[in-house]
Order: sequence, then C-alpha cells, then structure tokens
Amino acid sequence: MDRARAGDGDAFRELTEPHRRELQVHCYRMLGSLQDAEDALQDTLLAAWQGFGGFEGRASLRTWLYRIATNRCLNARRSAGRRQAKEWDVPHVEPPEPTRLGEVVWLEPFPDALLESVVGPEARYEQTEAISLAFVTALQVLPPRQVAVLILRDVLGFHAGEVADMLDSSVESVKSALKRARAGLPRTGDREPPPASGSPSEDAIVAKFVRAWESADLDALVALLTDDVFMSMPPMPFEYEGRDVVARFCAAIFGAGRRFDLVPTRANGQPAFGAYLRAPSGIRHGTGLYVLTLAGDRICAMTRFENTVLPSFGLPRSLSPSGTR
Repeated sequence: MDRARAGDGDAFRELTEPHRRELQVHCYRMLGSLQDAEDALQDTLLAAWQGFGGFEGRASLRTWLYRIATNRCLNARRSAGRRQAKEWDVPHVEPPEPTRLGEVVWLEPFPDALLESVVGPEARYEQTEAISLAFVTALQVLPPRQVAVLILRDVLGFHAGEVADMLDSSVESVKSALKRARAGLPRTGDREPPPASGSPSEDAIVAKFVRAWESADLDALVALLTDDVFMSMPPMPFEYEGRDVVARFCAAIFGAGRRFDLVPTRANGQPAFGAYLRAPSGIRHGTGLYVLTLAGDRICAMTRFENTVLPSFGLPRSLSPSGTR
C-alpha cells in the first residue's frame, strides 16, 4: 500500500488486480455493454491510480474502487452517446412485422469465461440471475441512480450506509431508491426456473435445439418454445413475442435454403451458440450469436446478437470446410 501511494505502478496493479474482473462485471450490469464496461473499467483504474495518494483507507480498497466505478458508470449512463438502433440488414430475409420496437439496442452479451473468476458476497439475487440477459436488460430501463443502488445493495450486498457514502447521498435516499428500483423490475410470474447450468436437463434442451436449428426443422423448433416466447436482436430494435410470430421469424431465417451450423458457448450464464451460414464453397460465415433463456424444459426467450460479438467468445468469423478457423 505504501509503495502504491508513492507511485509504484507494480504495487498498484498487485493491489487492484484481484478486483478487476468483478469491477468489469459491475460495470457491465450498469451499462449493458461489454465494450462500454471495459471503457468504464479502464477509466476507473486510471482514476484510482491518479487519486491513490489520497486513499486514506477509511473504507476498504474494494469499496473505494466500487465507488469510483459506480460513478464512472453513472456518468456514462447519463451521456447521450449510447449506440443507436440499426436497420434490418440480413440479406435475402424479409422478417415479419415486429410485435414492438425495443428501447435497449446497446445490449451486448457477456462471456461466461469472464465470470469464472468472479467471487463475492451475494444478497438478494443468485449469481446466475444477477447476470442474466433479462435482468441486465431490465436494469437498462431504470433511472441510473436506482440501478446503482439496486446492484450495490441487492446484488453485491453493500450496507445502506456504504452505498450512501459511494453516491454522496443519505441512507434515507438510498432506501427510497432501492424501493422504487425493486418495484420497477418486471415480474417473472409463474414461469418455471431454468435447469441448472450443465445439468442433463439443460443438455437435453440444448441438443434438441441444435438438431432443430441445424436441420431447419421448424416444427421441432416450435415444439421447444413456450407460448409467450420472446425474441430480440440488438442493436436492431425488432422484438417478437409469442410462439406464432417467432416461428414466422425463424421460417424467414431458414428461407431460400439457408442452413446453419452452431458452435456452442455460454453467455450471461445461459446456453449460447455462434451461428455459421453454410455456403456452396464449404466455408461457413458467422452471422451472429444466439443466447437462449430456458424455463423448465422449454425455451422462453432467444436473443440474437451480431457477428461482431463472436471474437469476445473466442469464436472465429468463419469456419473452413474442415471445421478449422
């Protein structure tokens, strides 16, 4: 600590590195974008380095870093520079009329590989729920300070007094913001919980999905969907709700003989797949990443992301005929 205060960069990195990954996850929850989270994390570490001489140790180093990161994210949430919605650009595919146009077009998936080293206190939410796409999306439509309070209190387990200090606020204000934030979260109703990650039940659903998608078996795919299945595709604002309209969307994707190979991965604690369009040359081109949300033995949501996210998951932009990258 003394060496870091004196300007020793190696000592500073030794102190902050154990907190780096959890701070990245915190920034992602607040911002909904892996790219924005990485930018906020770098800003946080730079500000911490520049201000380390003034760190008096009245709070723990972890708490001090969370204070900086939270306020950097609040500034980012208030800025007008968020990504804009994108027009439909899938060639030779005419989608059905969307059920509605979504607000959260900047959402990006978070690779599970980056979650493996994150440990920390948990309070109201289980770890998988607190990083799920549904939860992160819901956070993006709440007011920024409510988001900060909800995450710091219910997800990370900080006391109300600690959160008040982080936000230069009062305990009463924190309690009020937390109450409003909880009320603003959507209710999941009577939906069945998903099977455990990596369980035989999850594996069975995933295997059925892969067979149906790769063979363009629309009937088999539809049989896996809940009645109220929801589909979104940021940064395009198109959203579809209900089995019939999602089936029409999938039929459009499979139209004109389009066939895909799926490469498994995981995002936000959920099964995910890089989708690769087969070409006559044998080369398969990455078209995007699909993330599944499960409820019991069915799929209740599918989120499609653009192929620009594939590298974050260690997935190539294309596959050769032999299956190599």
